[in-house]
Amino acid sequence: MAKTTAPPARFRRATTARRQVDVRDWLGGIRLSGFMVIMLGLVVLAAFVLVPTLGTYLDQRQRIDALEQAVVASREEVAALEAESERWRDPAYITTQARERLYYVRPGEVAYLVDNDLEAALLPQEPEPVSDEVAETRTDWMSQFVRSVTSAGVAEVIKPPTIGVPDPVPSSAPGG
Repeated sequence: MAKTTAPPARFRRATTARRQVDVRDWLGGIRLSGFMVIMLGLVVLAAFVLVPTLGTYLDQRQRIDALEQAVVASREEVAALEAESERWRDPAYITTQARERLYYVRPGEVAYLVDNDLEAALLPQEPEPVSDEVAETRTDWMSQFVRSVTSAGVAEVIKPPTIGVPDPVPSSAPGG
């Protein structure tokens, strides 16, 4: 087996005792050749030349992407307008639009326009005028909120929404 030896005394002293590093000694230890200086200069010059060019390239790529998206949107709009134009070439579509939008009728037909077809009880009522005085409520809003949330959470009956079917009219309307 080989015998290991302790490092020389000069290294032991440097590692055990703290010494201050002299920057001049450190910088003096760096040796630069002419080739290294030229290459370092070329790297710095390349950085100064390429950074603005890279920024311009990225800006132009963003503009190109935005313009490509605008072209796609324009093509979709053109396709929608061409489809609309194609629909307007159909005489049946023109007739339907004239009847619905302009209330045109064929000779001999009678058009009836129903205005306010709701019953008087179902018409929206005028709200009461707002008072100028500030009124204070005598209930605690937090307890009402908690009561409302808990009662909504324990409700068992769910009424499915009816689309297009009006609510049944009550048999006796108030005031009439």
